[in-house]
Amino acid sequence: MIERATIEKLILPVGLLIVWELTGRVGMLPTYLSRPSAIISAIIEVTRSGELIRNLATSLVRSYAGFTIGATLGVVAGIGAGMSPAVGNFFNPLVSFLYPIPKITFLSVFLLLFGLGHGSQIAIISAAVFFPVFIASRYAVLSVNRTYVWSGRNMGAGPTTVFFRVMLPAAAPQLFAGLRVGLALSFVLLFAAELIGARSGLGFMIVEGEEALRFDIMFAGIVAFAVLGFVNDRALMAIRRHVLRGQSIGTQEQIP
Repeated sequence: MIERATIEKLILPVGLLIVWELTGRVGMLPTYLSRPSAIISAIIEVTRSGELIRNLATSLVRSYAGFTIGATLGVVAGIGAGMSPAVGNFFNPLVSFLYPIPKITFLSVFLLLFGLGHGSQIAIISAAVFFPVFIASRYAVLSVNRTYVWSGRNMGAGPTTVFFRVMLPAAAPQLFAGLRVGLALSFVLLFAAELIGARSGLGFMIVEGEEALRFDIMFAGIVAFAVLGFVNDRALMAIRRHVLRGQSIGTQEQIP
């Protein structure tokens, strides 16, 4: 039986979809605002033709590669900046200067460096992901209660053991917060990059649908982006729950 909380969450979106469909059927919507039923038909069409799968696979390669590179560099540099004042003094001015700049503005530079292939899209995604992950990682390390570190050292643990058994577990909740922000940004920048400098991918499919006045296909691409982001966010949160299961150090709540 469906829980009441689930029903309450579905009332607004389902109601909006019903109103959207009905107003479209009576001709009250502009032509570029396709009805939900038309969007579903378009999703089925591009799935059967293989167009959606091909573009989705291309976008996934770019997104995952950019996220992996940016997140890895951000975590390593952020932890280093949090643990070493010298590393922090090196990165902090650079991050403070570049972080406020919209990363999509660097796309033209990356296009010149890497061309119209995967390289430019992956590079711009990596750049966008790096900054929030770096900031979250640095402050995650700085916020670790030093009592835990001192306790580990007093019990004879070496620097490596303290780092992997004390520092990382205590910093993990904030690390995952930064990764979640970076993951969302990877899809935002993926969409923007594919709109401008790509010849394949979901963003390119959206542009093609708009130019061909197939607004149902355009919305099909947008829906695919939304589902892609949602599924990956849920997957990351599932990994977080698994990693932090039973942990109370470094977080205010018990992870179920």
